[in-house]
Amino acid sequence: MADYVIAIDQGTTSSRAIIFDRKGNIVSVGQREHEQIFPKPGWVEHDANEIWRNVQEVIGVALAKADLTRHDIASIGITNQRETAVVWDRKTGKPVYNAIVWQDTRTQAIVDRLAGDEGVDRFKSIVGLPLATYFSGTKIVWILENVEGARERAEAGDLLFGTTDSWVLWNLTGGPEGGVHATDVTNASRTLFMDLETLEWRDDILEAFDVPRSMLPKICSSSEVYGVAENSSLLRETPVSGILGDQQAATFGQAAFDAGESKNTYGTGNFLIFQTGTEIVHSKNGLLTTVGYKIGDEPAHYALEGSIAVTGSLIQWLRDSLGIISSAPEVERLAASVEDNGGVYFVPAFSGLYAPYWRPDARGAIVGMTRFVNKSHIARAALEATAFQTREVLDAVNADSGVNLEELKVDGGMTANDALMQFQADLLGVPVVRPMITETTALGAAYAAGLAVGFWQGLDDLRANWQEDKRWTSQMADEERDRQMRLWKKAVTKSMDWVDDDVK
Repeated sequence: MADYVIAIDQGTTSSRAIIFDRKGNIVSVGQREHEQIFPKPGWVEHDANEIWRNVQEVIGVALAKADLTRHDIASIGITNQRETAVVWDRKTGKPVYNAIVWQDTRTQAIVDRLAGDEGVDRFKSIVGLPLATYFSGTKIVWILENVEGARERAEAGDLLFGTTDSWVLWNLTGGPEGGVHATDVTNASRTLFMDLETLEWRDDILEAFDVPRSMLPKICSSSEVYGVAENSSLLRETPVSGILGDQQAATFGQAAFDAGESKNTYGTGNFLIFQTGTEIVHSKNGLLTTVGYKIGDEPAHYALEGSIAVTGSLIQWLRDSLGIISSAPEVERLAASVEDNGGVYFVPAFSGLYAPYWRPDARGAIVGMTRFVNKSHIARAALEATAFQTREVLDAVNADSGVNLEELKVDGGMTANDALMQFQADLLGVPVVRPMITETTALGAAYAAGLAVGFWQGLDDLRANWQEDKRWTSQMADEERDRQMRLWKKAVTKSMDWVDDDVK
């Protein structure tokens, strides 16, 4: 009897395979980072072939560490960096260009062209999203318009598009030899092409973008058998039965299934998701409307999302680009060595500002600098930027939902930073709660896959697995909280209106 489920977590900086038991406990992990490619300012790419090679490797590592074989694995789940776009040849399996990452801003001119006189909300009532460089639709357009021969090959039906879940699924289930070309509703809802009500591609929007429908994957639920692994001897004949975009997967892994429940993931960026149940709620405060999950033939569940582009990647930038720290954990030690931020505020608008502002003209800014400031203050300001941005997103959630959140469930790598979590609770004025298992993104994909094959019987089984690890409560006076937010908002204004026609 198969006693485990494996999740493939294809993230922005690495690919992982994590094996879980029936209690949702981690049995073993395989992980491998892939190269971050920056050809020009604002451009971010990944090598899709490298990603697929790494996925195969980490599956082997995870199985070997646990001393398991494919016969011990009930099903495979996939979770992924959502808006990152891959276009490849259906006959050869070769990408026509590097994957264009969700953080990439090269498509702003395409966004402006599509917005025209109607503005960036042209399709928002249908797809739940504003026109922005963030989403994968404009990335496909860029490839079709800038890669030699791509337009002709796409119109001939030779090219396929997918976010990285589709890329992994297609390769895993056979690639050019009959690979399944599909995605789930959560990833489809991040393309700018899917109608939130019908859960189908909109031909009129595809026509406006001039993207052939033949490129697009079949839209499926988040929990069903899509196919079986063929192109991996280690998992041969194992069903692939769960797909969730990374933030929806983390919410699922937090057992936040019902309207009013939420989570905030602290990763490369931050993503707060607030479930609205089977009701589609359109934000008036800069949030995205997205699909939360869909189990088999059951109705889709929707969510509001606040997306923040740069949080954990800011710490990576301090390490790799500035050399202020030699390892990510060192930032907490530096931040703790000073009493406060020394008056410094760091707005990491490297890819513009996402929720709740949606300002592509913004760029990163460090304000409040004096001779008193040292690298410890900058490290502290970098950490605090994550909490400030989250507070602004949560304010928008409260305004849209009409219900003030009473506590915030958190997950992701940065939640190991106690100082950050305490500052987050201070700024929010509500408890911040971390679960025992913080790898909730992979866990959510495992849950979706396991539900489809009967490994778990229903959502109550998953709720029973959730356990609290640590809770932080606010220790900041209301006056100080208001002062900090006032200064932060002032700092944000300094990052805006930077990009002109001649500024990249």
